[in-house]
Amino acid sequence: MSIAKTAIIHDGAQIAKDVEIGDFCVIGEGVKIDKGCKLYNGVTILGDTTIGKNNTIFPYAVLGTIPQDLKYAGEKVELIIGDNNLIREHCMFNPGTEGGIRKTIIGNNNLFMAFVHIAHDCVIGSHCILANNATLGGHIVLGDYVNIGGMTPIHQFVKIGDGAMVAGASALSQDIPPFCLAEGNRATIRGLNKHRMRKLFSSEEIDKISHFYKDLFAAVSMRAFAQEVLDSKPDTESIVKICHFILESERGIPLRKVKE
Repeated sequence: MSIAKTAIIHDGAQIAKDVEIGDFCVIGEGVKIDKGCKLYNGVTILGDTTIGKNNTIFPYAVLGTIPQDLKYAGEKVELIIGDNNLIREHCMFNPGTEGGIRKTIIGNNNLFMAFVHIAHDCVIGSHCILANNATLGGHIVLGDYVNIGGMTPIHQFVKIGDGAMVAGASALSQDIPPFCLAEGNRATIRGLNKHRMRKLFSSEEIDKISHFYKDLFAAVSMRAFAQEVLDSKPDTESIVKICHFILESERGIPLRKVKE
């Protein structure tokens, strides 16, 4: 273990033997940090925060401080971070609340660029990239392989499916299905994230997903069409997931209006 002399480690913190902690870091009593992690100078980690293996946390990140929710009354809540994440300068991640799932959960192999904010009760998948100043309100769910552009705020309770992308300087207030590309203020779906799809699927499956979306967006009712497709028992797992996403959406899907 390599801990700078100027770091403050409170009694009760559980830190693996090979963790590196830089100058002027503050680690609270409820914090758990697994092996292989490196904290640069000035990192603050408080609350009931669990950090997995091989995470790198850059200067002045603040993790686990109480939620920015006026209803928070000191109840026991958690921040859980997985493995192999890069958390860049000045990021702020908050734990959950009693009004949510009581946890904020972050998966593995994510990149959070500088000044990213993840609010209370969010669930972030794995292999996501959130660019500088991306801002997530409370109760947001991101799937795997999601990209959020810089300076983009996401409204509370929004869900973003696997492999989707929201462009920079957008403002998103509705749900984005898997593998879609959204842009604008307010953000609307502009197409499919073919770049990500090519990394995840065969050409044959990409063609199936693209054809499905073409019919979905042309349908009078997306929910009715999604249910109809599910009832036909499709053999493509990704299409099944997309149908369930459409049926479970609470904030709606932001389709771009075509001028007549």
